[in-house]
Amino acid sequence: MTENVINASVKMLEISDDEAGQRIDNYLLTKLKGVPKSLIYRIVRKGEVRVNKGRVKPEYKLQAGDIVRVPPVRVSEKTHAPISNKLNKVASLENQIIFEDDCLLVLNKPSGIAVHGGSGLSFGVIEGLRALRPEARFLELVHRLDRDTSGILLVAKKRSALRNLHEQLRIKTVQKDYLALVRGQWQSHVKVIQAPLLKNELASGERIVKVSLDGKPSETRFSIEERYPNATLVKASPVTGRTHQIRVHTLHAGHPIAMDDKYGDKDFDTEMRLLGLNRLFLHAASIRFEHPKTGETLRLNAPLDDNMKAILKKLRETKE
Repeated sequence: MTENVINASVKMLEISDDEAGQRIDNYLLTKLKGVPKSLIYRIVRKGEVRVNKGRVKPEYKLQAGDIVRVPPVRVSEKTHAPISNKLNKVASLENQIIFEDDCLLVLNKPSGIAVHGGSGLSFGVIEGLRALRPEARFLELVHRLDRDTSGILLVAKKRSALRNLHEQLRIKTVQKDYLALVRGQWQSHVKVIQAPLLKNELASGERIVKVSLDGKPSETRFSIEERYPNATLVKASPVTGRTHQIRVHTLHAGHPIAMDDKYGDKDFDTEMRLLGLNRLFLHAASIRFEHPKTGETLRLNAPLDDNMKAILKKLRETKE
Protein backbone atom coordinates (compact mmCIF):
# COMPACT_ATOMS: atom_id res chain seq x y z
CA MET A 1 0.00 0.00 0.00
CA THR A 2 1.40 3.41 -0.92
CA GLU A 3 1.77 6.19 1.59
CA ASN A 4 1.04 9.85 1.26
CA VAL A 5 3.45 12.28 2.95
CA ILE A 6 1.37 15.03 4.55
CA ASN A 7 4.30 16.85 6.14
CA ALA A 8 7.64 15.96 4.56
CA SER A 9 9.92 17.57 7.13
CA VAL A 10 9.91 18.94 10.66
CA LYS A 11 8.24 22.34 10.82
CA MET A 12 8.54 24.96 13.56
CA LEU A 13 5.37 27.08 13.56
CA GLU A 14 4.75 30.22 15.63
CA ILE A 15 1.21 30.72 16.93
CA SER A 16 -0.40 34.02 15.92
CA ASP A 17 -2.98 35.98 17.92
CA ASP A 18 -5.74 34.59 15.66
CA GLU A 19 -4.60 31.01 16.27
CA ALA A 20 -4.30 31.37 20.06
CA GLY A 21 -6.92 29.84 22.32
CA GLN A 22 -7.53 26.62 20.38
CA ARG A 23 -6.51 23.14 21.47
CA ILE A 24 -3.29 21.70 20.02
CA ASP A 25 -5.16 18.68 18.55
CA ASN A 26 -7.63 20.93 16.68
CA TYR A 27 -4.76 23.14 15.47
CA LEU A 28 -2.91 20.11 14.10
CA LEU A 29 -6.06 18.90 12.31
CA THR A 30 -6.07 22.17 10.33
CA LYS A 31 -2.32 22.02 9.60
CA LEU A 32 -2.17 18.30 8.74
CA LYS A 33 -5.20 17.99 6.47
CA GLY A 34 -6.15 14.37 5.81
CA VAL A 35 -4.40 12.97 8.88
CA PRO A 36 -6.70 10.82 11.06
CA LYS A 37 -7.38 12.23 14.50
CA SER A 38 -6.14 8.98 16.06
CA LEU A 39 -2.71 9.54 14.46
CA ILE A 40 -2.60 13.14 15.67
CA TYR A 41 -3.30 11.97 19.24
CA ARG A 42 -0.54 9.37 18.86
CA ILE A 43 2.15 11.82 17.75
CA VAL A 44 1.16 14.23 20.54
CA ARG A 45 1.23 11.48 23.20
CA LYS A 46 4.60 10.17 21.97
CA GLY A 47 6.09 13.64 22.27
CA GLU A 48 6.77 14.03 18.54
CA VAL A 49 4.75 17.25 18.69
CA ARG A 50 6.31 19.77 21.06
CA VAL A 51 5.31 23.24 22.22
CA ASN A 52 8.19 25.49 23.27
CA LYS A 53 10.39 22.35 23.24
CA GLY A 54 8.20 20.58 25.81
CA ARG A 55 5.62 17.80 25.70
CA VAL A 56 1.93 18.76 25.89
CA LYS A 57 -1.39 16.95 26.15
CA PRO A 58 -3.94 16.99 23.27
CA GLU A 59 -6.16 19.39 25.23
CA TYR A 60 -3.36 21.99 25.69
CA LYS A 61 -4.61 25.42 24.62
CA LEU A 62 -2.18 27.33 22.44
CA GLN A 63 -1.01 30.83 23.33
CA ALA A 64 0.21 33.57 21.04
CA GLY A 65 3.95 33.23 20.51
CA ASP A 66 4.08 29.48 21.20
CA ILE A 67 6.49 27.60 18.94
CA VAL A 68 5.02 24.28 17.78
CA ARG A 69 7.21 21.48 16.45
CA VAL A 70 5.26 19.50 13.82
CA PRO A 71 6.96 16.23 12.76
CA PRO A 72 6.85 14.50 9.34
CA VAL A 73 3.61 12.51 9.03
CA ARG A 74 2.76 9.70 6.62
CA VAL A 75 -0.69 8.23 6.08
CA SER A 76 -1.87 5.47 3.76
CA GLU A 77 -3.72 6.70 0.70
CA LYS A 78 -6.81 4.70 1.58
CA THR A 79 -7.72 7.41 4.11
CA HIS A 80 -8.40 9.81 1.26
CA ALA A 81 -11.81 9.82 -0.37
CA PRO A 82 -11.91 10.08 -4.18
CA ILE A 83 -11.63 13.70 -5.31
CA SER A 84 -15.01 13.56 -7.07
CA ASN A 85 -16.70 12.49 -3.81
CA LYS A 86 -15.08 15.37 -1.97
CA LEU A 87 -16.15 17.89 -4.60
CA ASN A 88 -19.74 16.65 -4.48
CA LYS A 89 -19.80 16.93 -0.70
CA VAL A 90 -18.29 20.41 -0.79
CA ALA A 91 -20.84 21.57 -3.37
CA SER A 92 -23.72 20.17 -1.28
CA LEU A 93 -22.56 22.15 1.78
CA GLU A 94 -23.09 25.45 -0.05
CA ASN A 95 -26.82 24.68 -0.24
CA GLN A 96 -26.95 24.02 3.51
CA ILE A 97 -25.73 27.46 4.64
CA ILE A 98 -28.63 29.18 6.44
CA PHE A 99 -26.84 32.35 7.65
CA GLU A 100 -23.54 34.04 6.85
CA ASP A 101 -21.91 37.41 7.44
CA ASP A 102 -18.35 38.62 8.09
CA CYS A 103 -18.33 37.14 11.62
CA LEU A 104 -19.91 33.74 11.37
CA LEU A 105 -21.41 31.08 9.18
CA VAL A 106 -24.31 28.84 10.21
CA LEU A 107 -24.83 25.50 8.51
CA ASN A 108 -27.63 22.93 8.49
CA LYS A 109 -25.20 19.99 8.71
CA PRO A 110 -26.34 16.85 6.91
CA SER A 111 -26.35 13.53 8.76
CA GLY A 112 -23.39 11.26 8.02
CA ILE A 113 -20.74 13.97 7.66
CA ALA A 114 -18.26 14.49 10.49
CA VAL A 115 -17.63 18.05 11.64
CA HIS A 116 -13.96 17.60 10.77
CA GLY A 117 -11.67 14.97 9.27
CA GLY A 118 -10.19 12.41 11.66
CA SER A 119 -10.79 8.87 12.87
CA GLY A 120 -9.94 7.59 9.38
CA LEU A 121 -11.90 10.33 7.60
CA SER A 122 -10.07 12.84 5.44
CA PHE A 123 -13.12 15.00 4.85
CA GLY A 124 -15.29 16.88 7.30
CA VAL A 125 -17.55 19.93 7.37
CA ILE A 126 -14.77 22.32 8.34
CA GLU A 127 -12.50 21.08 5.52
CA GLY A 128 -15.40 21.46 3.10
CA LEU A 129 -16.13 25.01 4.22
CA ARG A 130 -12.46 25.96 3.89
CA ALA A 131 -12.58 24.64 0.32
CA LEU A 132 -15.75 26.69 -0.32
CA ARG A 133 -14.28 29.83 1.24
CA PRO A 134 -10.57 29.79 0.29
CA GLU A 135 -10.40 33.54 0.90
CA ALA A 136 -11.45 33.16 4.54
CA ARG A 137 -8.37 33.54 6.74
CA PHE A 138 -10.13 32.04 9.75
CA LEU A 139 -12.81 29.33 9.95
CA GLU A 140 -13.23 27.40 13.19
CA LEU A 141 -16.03 25.33 14.73
CA VAL A 142 -17.79 27.02 17.65
CA HIS A 143 -19.22 23.69 18.86
CA ARG A 144 -19.67 20.16 17.53
CA LEU A 145 -22.35 17.76 16.39
CA ASP A 146 -22.01 13.98 16.27
CA ARG A 147 -21.40 12.65 12.77
CA ASP A 148 -24.90 11.15 12.47
CA THR A 149 -26.69 14.15 14.04
CA SER A 150 -27.92 16.78 11.60
CA GLY A 151 -28.80 20.42 12.08
CA ILE A 152 -27.44 23.76 13.16
CA LEU A 153 -23.67 24.12 13.39
CA LEU A 154 -21.96 27.45 14.15
CA VAL A 155 -18.65 28.30 12.49
CA ALA A 156 -16.71 31.44 13.47
CA LYS A 157 -15.01 33.50 10.76
CA LYS A 158 -13.07 35.62 13.24
CA ARG A 159 -11.14 34.75 16.40
CA SER A 160 -13.04 37.47 18.29
CA ALA A 161 -16.36 35.88 17.27
CA LEU A 162 -15.14 32.46 18.40
CA ARG A 163 -14.15 33.78 21.83
CA ASN A 164 -17.45 35.65 22.22
CA LEU A 165 -19.57 32.60 21.28
CA HIS A 166 -17.51 30.30 23.52
CA GLU A 167 -18.19 32.67 26.40
CA GLN A 168 -21.93 32.62 25.62
CA LEU A 169 -21.79 28.81 25.68
CA ARG A 170 -19.82 28.85 28.95
CA ILE A 171 -22.35 31.06 30.76
CA LYS A 172 -25.21 29.08 29.20
CA THR A 173 -27.00 31.93 27.42
CA VAL A 174 -27.13 30.00 24.13
CA GLN A 175 -30.46 28.18 23.66
CA LYS A 176 -30.20 25.01 21.53
CA ASP A 177 -33.25 22.89 20.72
CA TYR A 178 -33.09 19.43 19.14
CA LEU A 179 -35.82 17.19 17.75
CA ALA A 180 -35.56 13.48 18.54
CA LEU A 181 -37.84 10.57 17.66
CA VAL A 182 -37.81 8.17 20.61
CA ARG A 183 -39.24 4.74 21.35
CA GLY A 184 -42.57 4.49 23.19
CA GLN A 185 -44.69 7.05 24.99
CA TRP A 186 -42.61 9.76 26.65
CA GLN A 187 -44.10 10.53 30.05
CA SER A 188 -45.49 14.06 30.30
CA HIS A 189 -44.06 14.68 33.76
CA VAL A 190 -40.46 14.02 32.62
CA LYS A 191 -39.46 17.58 31.79
CA VAL A 192 -35.84 17.60 33.01
CA ILE A 193 -33.20 14.89 33.21
CA GLN A 194 -30.21 15.54 35.44
CA ALA A 195 -27.95 12.50 35.17
CA PRO A 196 -24.13 12.73 35.41
CA LEU A 197 -22.34 11.40 32.33
CA LEU A 198 -19.02 9.57 32.21
CA LYS A 199 -17.13 9.28 28.92
CA ASN A 200 -15.11 6.16 28.14
CA GLU A 201 -12.85 5.72 25.14
CA LEU A 202 -12.43 2.14 23.94
CA ALA A 203 -9.15 0.78 22.56
CA SER A 204 -10.61 1.23 19.07
CA GLY A 205 -11.00 4.97 19.71
CA GLU A 206 -14.80 4.68 19.88
CA ARG A 207 -16.42 6.82 22.59
CA ILE A 208 -19.14 5.38 24.79
CA VAL A 209 -20.93 7.47 27.41
CA LYS A 210 -22.90 6.17 30.38
CA VAL A 211 -24.77 7.56 33.37
CA SER A 212 -22.45 7.34 36.37
CA LEU A 213 -22.06 9.02 39.76
CA ASP A 214 -18.41 9.53 38.75
CA GLY A 215 -19.49 11.49 35.66
CA LYS A 216 -19.85 15.20 34.98
CA PRO A 217 -23.10 17.00 35.91
CA SER A 218 -25.41 16.99 32.88
CA GLU A 219 -28.88 18.42 32.31
CA THR A 220 -31.35 18.22 29.42
CA ARG A 221 -34.85 19.70 29.31
CA PHE A 222 -37.58 17.88 27.39
CA SER A 223 -41.02 18.62 26.02
CA ILE A 224 -43.38 16.55 23.85
CA GLU A 225 -43.89 17.74 20.27
CA GLU A 226 -46.07 14.93 18.89
CA ARG A 227 -47.20 11.45 19.93
CA TYR A 228 -47.56 8.37 17.74
CA PRO A 229 -48.80 4.84 18.61
CA ASN A 230 -45.31 3.50 19.35
CA ALA A 231 -43.06 6.58 19.38
CA THR A 232 -42.81 10.19 20.51
CA LEU A 233 -41.25 13.23 18.86
CA VAL A 234 -39.61 15.23 21.66
CA LYS A 235 -37.85 18.55 21.84
CA ALA A 236 -34.60 18.26 23.78
CA SER A 237 -32.81 21.36 25.05
CA PRO A 238 -29.38 20.62 26.55
CA VAL A 239 -28.30 22.92 29.38
CA THR A 240 -24.84 21.36 29.50
CA GLY A 241 -22.94 20.19 26.44
CA ARG A 242 -21.60 16.71 27.16
CA THR A 243 -20.67 14.15 24.50
CA HIS A 244 -23.75 12.14 23.36
CA GLN A 245 -25.76 13.87 26.11
CA ILE A 246 -29.23 13.76 24.53
CA ARG A 247 -28.74 10.22 23.25
CA VAL A 248 -27.77 8.90 26.69
CA HIS A 249 -30.37 10.93 28.62
CA THR A 250 -33.21 9.64 26.43
CA LEU A 251 -31.92 6.08 26.94
CA HIS A 252 -31.74 6.74 30.69
CA ALA A 253 -35.42 7.76 30.59
CA GLY A 254 -36.25 4.45 28.86
CA HIS A 255 -36.82 6.00 25.43
CA PRO A 256 -33.80 5.50 23.12
CA ILE A 257 -33.61 7.50 19.89
CA ALA A 258 -34.54 5.84 16.60
CA MET A 259 -31.61 4.37 14.63
CA ASP A 260 -29.01 5.06 17.31
CA ASP A 261 -26.26 2.52 16.63
CA LYS A 262 -24.66 3.04 20.06
CA TYR A 263 -27.55 3.47 22.48
CA GLY A 264 -30.62 2.39 20.51
CA ASP A 265 -33.11 -0.49 20.61
CA LYS A 266 -32.77 -3.02 17.76
CA ASP A 267 -36.47 -3.93 17.56
CA PHE A 268 -37.54 -0.28 17.46
CA ASP A 269 -34.85 0.46 14.86
CA THR A 270 -36.08 -2.41 12.69
CA GLU A 271 -39.60 -1.01 12.88
CA MET A 272 -38.41 2.46 11.89
CA ARG A 273 -36.20 1.05 9.11
CA LEU A 274 -39.26 -0.67 7.62
CA LEU A 275 -40.92 2.75 7.48
CA GLY A 276 -37.91 4.01 5.53
CA LEU A 277 -35.78 5.74 8.19
CA ASN A 278 -32.16 5.55 7.12
CA ARG A 279 -30.40 7.65 9.78
CA LEU A 280 -30.26 8.64 13.44
CA PHE A 281 -33.37 10.72 14.20
CA LEU A 282 -31.67 13.52 16.11
CA HIS A 283 -31.65 17.03 14.62
CA ALA A 284 -30.41 20.35 15.97
CA ALA A 285 -33.49 22.29 14.90
CA SER A 286 -32.98 25.79 16.30
CA ILE A 287 -30.57 28.03 18.15
CA ARG A 288 -30.77 31.40 19.88
CA PHE A 289 -27.72 33.51 20.73
CA GLU A 290 -26.39 37.07 20.64
CA HIS A 291 -24.57 38.10 17.49
CA PRO A 292 -20.91 38.44 18.56
CA LYS A 293 -20.49 41.80 16.83
CA THR A 294 -23.86 43.59 16.96
CA GLY A 295 -25.30 42.06 20.15
CA GLU A 296 -28.55 41.42 18.28
CA THR A 297 -30.47 38.31 19.37
CA LEU A 298 -30.46 35.79 16.53
CA ARG A 299 -32.84 32.85 16.36
CA LEU A 300 -32.13 30.48 13.50
CA ASN A 301 -34.02 27.38 12.40
CA ALA A 302 -32.84 24.41 10.35
CA PRO A 303 -35.50 22.34 8.54
CA LEU A 304 -35.64 18.55 8.83
CA ASP A 305 -34.28 16.61 5.86
CA ASP A 306 -36.62 14.80 3.46
CA ASN A 307 -36.11 11.39 5.09
CA MET A 308 -37.15 12.70 8.52
CA LYS A 309 -40.17 14.53 7.11
CA ALA A 310 -41.31 11.38 5.28
CA ILE A 311 -41.05 9.27 8.46
CA LEU A 312 -43.11 11.73 10.50
CA LYS A 313 -45.74 11.78 7.74
CA LYS A 314 -45.97 7.98 7.83
CA LEU A 315 -46.17 7.95 11.62
CA ARG A 316 -49.03 10.48 11.54
CA GLU A 317 -50.88 8.21 9.14
CA THR A 318 -50.66 5.37 11.69
CA LYS A 319 -52.68 7.54 14.11
CA GLU A 320 -55.65 7.82 11.74
